[in-house]
Amino acid sequence: MVKGQPKALVSLFFTEMWERFSYYGMRALLVLYLVQSENFTEFEALKVYAIYTGLVYVTPIFGGYFADRFLGYNKAIIIGGLIMILGHFLMAFPNFLYVAMGLLIIGNGFFKPNISTLLGNFYSKTDPKRDAGFSFFYVGINLGAFMSPLIIGFVGETIDWHLGFSLAAAGMCLGLIQYLYHQNKIIQAD
Repeated sequence: MVKGQPKALVSLFFTEMWERFSYYGMRALLVLYLVQSENFTEFEALKVYAIYTGLVYVTPIFGGYFADRFLGYNKAIIIGGLIMILGHFLMAFPNFLYVAMGLLIIGNGFFKPNISTLLGNFYSKTDPKRDAGFSFFYVGINLGAFMSPLIIGFVGETIDWHLGFSLAAAGMCLGLIQYLYHQNKIIQAD
């Protein structure tokens, strides 16, 4: 536990770290996979990548709205995590490429805005520990983003594309499992 911080911070750190591991790992492989395995031109692959990335940044507006109005942050995070796990696993099957990417976009929309908001609910706006807590949380984001291309990118490009995508799914599974395991520390802020 991080001294003086909410008990949920460590769980949210690892949840976000594994989610970013899966997200950036898939992104590290996507264009290379489309060009080298699915015979896309470089232009077509970059276009798919750009549309995917753009939608990933738009859908949190809707995921945040649904969490605020109907689901609560905790349920939205769980739903988003489950949808992303399914999307990452489907990336391992070429016939489901666009379905998989659609699920990843939707899952991210539920997950991404709500985990940060959930963390913020553990602090008052004037709490001096708030900045330190978010700084610690962002280390998890950066750690996951740093590890993913090294591990998932290497495995996907040198061993098997689909094994790389499966590693991204496994990362998201690890994040969601440990998130669910620590629910007693998390639910109070929802």
